[in-house]
Amino acid sequence: MLFVVDVGNTNITYGVYDGDKLVTTFRMMSKVPHTSDEYGIQIIELLKADEINADMIDGCIVASVVPNIMYSLTSGIIRYLGVNPLIVGAGVKTGIKIITENPKEIGPDRIVDAVGAYEKYGGPILVLDFGTATTYDLITEKGEFCAGITAPGVRISAKALWEDTAKLPEIEIKKPKSILAQETISSMQAGLVYGQIGQTEYIINQVRKESGLDNMKVVATGGLGRIISEETDLIQVYDSTLTLEGLRLIYLKNAK
Repeated sequence: MLFVVDVGNTNITYGVYDGDKLVTTFRMMSKVPHTSDEYGIQIIELLKADEINADMIDGCIVASVVPNIMYSLTSGIIRYLGVNPLIVGAGVKTGIKIITENPKEIGPDRIVDAVGAYEKYGGPILVLDFGTATTYDLITEKGEFCAGITAPGVRISAKALWEDTAKLPEIEIKKPKSILAQETISSMQAGLVYGQIGQTEYIINQVRKESGLDNMKVVATGGLGRIISEETDLIQVYDSTLTLEGLRLIYLKNAK
């Protein structure tokens, strides 16, 4: 079985593949630091909840945008799962050619999403990831990562509202019944959700216009991606496990 790990700014998402089948996923917060033993023991216990023993794991791959937890996390994986993880980064085969001005600036999470989207849906394709930040990455028909847009995520915008204003409360992020809000909570929800929908549609249209790729597919992933995807026809596919699938595909490309 293959153990895949996506370390984001908010959560660590784990997945286990049996061949090409994703058999389980679970999450931990990435903002709370742990020792290698804590990571290892928590992973073991979470796997056991799905009747997966450590000796059933024979491979591991990790993509991370949080460098300061990597030593403890990888040490825990090595000690408790008995596998040496492949870290997505320089020298790892991906099948995607990065042709931006500074390829080293492209985060491993975005590369993994690009691989998953291109391999599953082909190109040209625009990949949207609604995470802590909202990212838009364009991959050509030839598998070239040619452009990327980064915007504040919905949660970042929401946090700014309730932390930087004296009277606005912390709220659940969801689509209100109407944009014509008549009280504080639904007015904030309307601004956040409809604002994100508007941003998403404008950026997709502008990318299509400036790239000239009228046949461009659009796929979305990430925690809040489903809410946005359901509200616009410009996103063709919402794929909740796109990043994990990208990790599996990269592992296979490097397995030899």
